[in-house]
Amino acid sequence: MMAKRAAVIFAFVVLVAASCGVIPGTSSGAKIGVVTDIGQLEDKSFNEYSWLGAQDGAKAIGAPAPQVIVTKDTADYAANIQQFIDQKYDVIVTIGFLIGTDTLKKAQANPNIQFFGVDQFVADPAPKNYQGLIFVEAQAGYLAGIVAANITKTNKIGAVGGRSDVPPVVNYIKGYQNAAKKENSSIQVAVNYVEDFNAPDKGQASAQTMINNGADVIFQVAGLTGAGALRAACTAKIWGIGVDVDQYNSLPDAKNCIVTSAEKHLQNAVRDALKRWKDKGAQGGNFVNDATNGGIGVSPIRNITPPAGLQAKIDKAIADMKAGTLDPLK
Repeated sequence: MMAKRAAVIFAFVVLVAASCGVIPGTSSGAKIGVVTDIGQLEDKSFNEYSWLGAQDGAKAIGAPAPQVIVTKDTADYAANIQQFIDQKYDVIVTIGFLIGTDTLKKAQANPNIQFFGVDQFVADPAPKNYQGLIFVEAQAGYLAGIVAANITKTNKIGAVGGRSDVPPVVNYIKGYQNAAKKENSSIQVAVNYVEDFNAPDKGQASAQTMINNGADVIFQVAGLTGAGALRAACTAKIWGIGVDVDQYNSLPDAKNCIVTSAEKHLQNAVRDALKRWKDKGAQGGNFVNDATNGGIGVSPIRNITPPAGLQAKIDKAIADMKAGTLDPLK
């Protein structure tokens, strides 16, 4: 009798868990879909490394290879997400700040599907099935600013931003500015927002203007537009700093002038989110990737001999951010 009762209870638990998605702690046949931000999948930056993280996560939880829809226009966000909903996907990962509004609406309307939003802050009241994967970009930008301030010869550096209405972009650049000024109060930091993530020629022109005015280090925070900014830096034989991923590896055409990159560990963040969902079930609220958990950083210094003490300054800044004694936005 006890065995029969236990079997009934187990069957009930399985039924309830299955109604909410794949059972936590079991191998998964979960269907995982990814909706990119506008641009290209292989953008050598945000879309590509988040997509790689989804692939890694699917393997880690024993799920089939994820599928991806590449967004060509912001007007397509909702329809692209809906395609995966209609196909009864278990998990939908959406990429980028701009798709957050549509992700929230879809999560509210589909409580049995898990949504992860890369670079999306989920405000209260947060759906239990929608988790924002957010990063403290100002910390990574601050580390980049330390590098820039210590390698400039002209005492002039620049930053090319994609869109001024995207908080992660702004925070990267604020951290960069603040670190540079703290390292050298007389340094000049030129900033220009091109208002486009997919226009390399505009990025090149923006950076060239800064270079013409004496800047000898350019930080790009602009996706494919920023690849053009790095192209300008290489052509002028000055230094460039990449963003989001180690662009020394992802932008071979610019590798000869890339000194470092301000990194969000995007691939790990998406992979680990899928693992949390598989192990613990529905994920809501926000998961913060920052200095305390290795969620941000800078790439190794390349192409130059690092100035004396530079690595020690980077290490101290990371330690201070971990300890909460350094606010990169102040």
